[in-house]
Order: sequence, then structure tokens, then C-alpha cells
Amino acid sequence: MIFLENTPNLTGVSVYGDQFDLDKLYESLHTIVGEEGEYPAYESARLRVLGVCYEIRHAIMGDRKISLIDNGMTPEIMKFHSLIAPKHNAYLGFNVLWPELLFVTMALNDFVKLHARKVSKGNYYETLDHRAIWDSSIASVRSFQAAIATHLLNSIPETSHIRILRLMNPTYTTFGSYATQYLDKLNGKFIRMTKEKREKSITVMAKRIAEQGEDYQSVKSDVLEAAREYNCSITEIQPIKDEYPDDFDW
Repeated sequence: MIFLENTPNLTGVSVYGDQFDLDKLYESLHTIVGEEGEYPAYESARLRVLGVCYEIRHAIMGDRKISLIDNGMTPEIMKFHSLIAPKHNAYLGFNVLWPELLFVTMALNDFVKLHARKVSKGNYYETLDHRAIWDSSIASVRSFQAAIATHLLNSIPETSHIRILRLMNPTYTTFGSYATQYLDKLNGKFIRMTKEKREKSITVMAKRIAEQGEDYQSVKSDVLEAAREYNCSITEIQPIKDEYPDDFDW
């Protein structure tokens, strides 16, 4: 089971799962986003999802976080089944910045549809097609999104629940050709906030990512201009170096 916890300073969240959970999630995310260049308009979003995959891989290797959680095995149960078992299960974890996690969660909606369309051979009702409805990669990714949504709703006021769910599932907004340099800007801004302000700004970050308003359009315009100048794709335009502080507390 994948579960999430806020980091001490609310800079992001810690994502936890056992080795089997994270292995399956890692494989499913890779499957859902496709191969490099398979969905050209989504290459920037794909790289962000792969950034999460990078953290998952290091968590599996034991390079990130480990949490021991009581597994409910009482002496009576172990005696009845003649077991000698540890009382705790080890959960491996990694940290993700809040804006980054919100973007990945939203972008995965598009990738699920793209993958479902591929496995259903272009069926108009792709996610309900018999070849896609029980696809294990889609199920794993949806379970990951559900864990994120559950934690998100527990982290914000109840009065914001309906609004945030609508923002996270926009009907007419896609993340194709998204200038993820804007996400770097939001990440840097979120890091520099106080803990109190971060707590109040989670919904603001979701709104800015989903609505792609004037601030986003300004960044995207600059990125497109730079891409034309250097004759490259927008994925090759690097964020401003000082967007991220050299060091910060999670």
C-alpha cells in the first residue's frame, strides 16, 4: 500500500511503500508515459514523471527514507501459526515537493488516457475498453493518484475539497506542450515560503498549475522564444539557476 506523509516543514510530502509497492509503481509509471518521443507534445510532462521514477528507484535501493511500522503481528498470532516474525514492516520512502507532486498527479490523467487509447486500439471510450479497464499499469497509477488525493484532502480545509478536486481533474485542460519551467518557478517560490504560508498555499499551487493563467503564459512565451532562438525543443531550455535554493529544510 502506498501512503503519504507531510514533511516536517510542509515543503513537500514523503511517499512510502514496501519494495513490492514501489517496484510495481516504478514499472507502471514507465509504462504509462511511454517511450521517449512516443507522445511528442507530452515530453516535458514525461520527464517530470520520470523524475519521480528516479526517486522511487533510489528509495528501492535504500538511498532515501525507511520507516518501520507495526504490522499487527501479536505474540498470540505468531504462536498459533508457529511463526517467528518481526513486529514491524519496513516501508521505503522518498520526498517530493508539493507543486511537483500536484503537477505529476494532474499530468498522469493525460498519460492514462494516452496509454488507454494505445492499448484499446483507438477506441473512443478508451478507458472503458475491455483491453484497458483492467490494465495493471493503469490500476497502479490510479491507485497512486488516489493515495495522493486522499492525503491532499487531509492536508487542506474541508471547504476547499470540491474546488481542489475539480482543479485536479480539469475537463478541457491538458498538459501537452506544458512549459514545465513554470513548475520550477513554483517549486522555488514554495520552498522560500514560511511553513505557515506553505500550509495555506497548497491549493494556490494547484490552481496556478491547472489554470495556466497569465503568469504561466508569460513563462511559456519566454521559453518558446528561447527555444526558437537556440533552435531546440522547450524541454532543452533550462530553468534559471537561482529558482531553487542551494539548500532547504523538508
